[in-house]
Amino acid sequence: MATNQTQKKASEEGAQFAFGKQNYILVLIGLVVMLVGFLLMIGGGSDDPAVFSESLFNFQRLTLAPILILTGYIIEIFAIMKRPKSKS
Repeated sequence: MATNQTQKKASEEGAQFAFGKQNYILVLIGLVVMLVGFLLMIGGGSDDPAVFSESLFNFQRLTLAPILILTGYIIEIFAIMKRPKSKS
């Protein structure tokens, strides 16, 4: 009987979430950064298929958006790999 109680206590003390609060915040920040990158990539087309639109090759779509997407992925990897602070 006493061993069951000690096993329950040990399992309760050892049961922790894999991620802490900071990890979840970093995951959300990374997702927002990636979403902004994908939104910046939208558009640039022409309404008339016979007319070429130069806005397809602007800085926002070719440079800024991919940098934001890669930054979001780096933040996500960091958020997953970061260890939460132990309480003890």
